[in-house]
Amino acid sequence: MDRLKHLHVRLLATLCITGFLFAVPQQRSSLAVHAASSTAQSLCIAHHPQDFVWYTHSCTGHDEPEIDPLSNNPGSAQNLTWTVVLPTNGASTPVDSVGPTFWIGGAVTDPNSLVGQAFLELQFYPNSLVKGCSSGGGYNVVQDPGVYTACSPVWEVSKKGSSESAAFNAMLTDNASGGPLVMHAGDTITDHQFITAAQDGMHITVTDLTTGHSGTIVLNSKIDGPLMPAFSVQKLGNALGWGIVDDAPNSLVWEIGHTGNYTQPAGQYCVPGSATKPPCYSYDVPTWLKFHPLQIKGVTFGDGSTPSHWSVVSDFGGVAEVNQYCPRYGAPFCYYPWYAYNSQSKTFTYGGDYPGTTKDFGQALQFDQNTNCPSPFGPNTTYCSTVIQ
Repeated sequence: MDRLKHLHVRLLATLCITGFLFAVPQQRSSLAVHAASSTAQSLCIAHHPQDFVWYTHSCTGHDEPEIDPLSNNPGSAQNLTWTVVLPTNGASTPVDSVGPTFWIGGAVTDPNSLVGQAFLELQFYPNSLVKGCSSGGGYNVVQDPGVYTACSPVWEVSKKGSSESAAFNAMLTDNASGGPLVMHAGDTITDHQFITAAQDGMHITVTDLTTGHSGTIVLNSKIDGPLMPAFSVQKLGNALGWGIVDDAPNSLVWEIGHTGNYTQPAGQYCVPGSATKPPCYSYDVPTWLKFHPLQIKGVTFGDGSTPSHWSVVSDFGGVAEVNQYCPRYGAPFCYYPWYAYNSQSKTFTYGGDYPGTTKDFGQALQFDQNTNCPSPFGPNTTYCSTVIQ
């Protein structure tokens, strides 16, 4: 039976605070709301992979369509730099209307997690100023149009009980000011994820090339110790052991299947076909086309090389997921957004065919619709990542 059909969410609306009250199985990513403080969390996006894993800290979740740069070079999964241009709000459509965050992340080691692996997500929050990143993996934000800030939760699964929680979380801070690193729509940024001789955990250095400001996070957990890259090579098959896709270690993902951070109610879980209560703009490609997209300019590995290929994968089958809920694919709120190549900007985009798109790789059909790949849990248990270029 489909894991999404088991979702049940209770909501508590008090003033402007909306809270998911209990942990729910059956999804991979999660979002929850609590009172905003330095220890509580107002939102929480986790990394749910399998039916047997359940969320802690009242999180819920959905889908994480990803794009992976591929390389067979030794060390390519241990030292890589993404270059992206941050999306810009449309005249009447904010970037966060289609989902609360996008992130860049990868599999890391964790002795206290299932199969010895955890998963890093450097989460970027559109139109948001971070006030705190909680130990539970969540974040507290206030609305600030055009601003981007970030937290870095690392998700682990307990070896007994299979609960998912945070092994680490930190705010991305400005090296100059000590406050949150504030980036802006349209800025070009680099995200360098690498290791050092100190072996003290994966280092993440984000540099805003537009402003010159930068910040660094080191994944050194107080309880679990240094969280190092789980694989050396950025190739398909080197996938997170407790995941639901057969991908490469590092990827870029846009969280879909939730309303934005500032809707009422905020961060509401939603599915394809939902046009009201609340509208699920994640699955409405015309909405994506109303703002300027995230632009993925490229990836450079530590040896100076660039990807030999790129691949994409969806957690729930792309078109197959939409068809579970909609009378027909392509009806209002019944699209699955896709990755495309834009020859005008020489970048990959996500959402739809923006002006300048020359390749869309079959649109939503670029995503495998069946679990045809193996995992530690058996054959045909994960979605295969599709090489698109």
